[in-house]
Amino acid sequence: MQLTVLKCKLHRACVTHSELDYEGSCAIDVDLMKLAGIHEYEQIQIYNVTNGERFTTYAIQAEAGSRVISVNGAAAHKASPGDRVIICAYAMLDVEEMKQFKPSLVYLDEANRVLRTGHIIPTQAA
Repeated sequence: MQLTVLKCKLHRACVTHSELDYEGSCAIDVDLMKLAGIHEYEQIQIYNVTNGERFTTYAIQAEAGSRVISVNGAAAHKASPGDRVIICAYAMLDVEEMKQFKPSLVYLDEANRVLRTGHIIPTQAA
């Protein structure tokens, strides 16, 4: 059996650009991509914390160190500069692989600086 699991995420990234007249995709600072484990052209899910939109696109590289998160093409209608988003990538793993797998979690501030990284999401209390 194959399970679809969270591979990695950039948590509460801040959208820096929204480019409607672009081919498409989401440009992400290549340093942030590497830290999270997101590959160029990999499918990503974007969850807009600011307005509730959820959409699928793919990642492309933005300049290293730029802290750019640019939502492009049709998706630009779903996110604006200043919006906080969660950018996730998923993987297919079998049950045995799941036993040792931990996602890569990168937490960002409002300027897309890394606050911390981790591999475990805390249990939610009631």
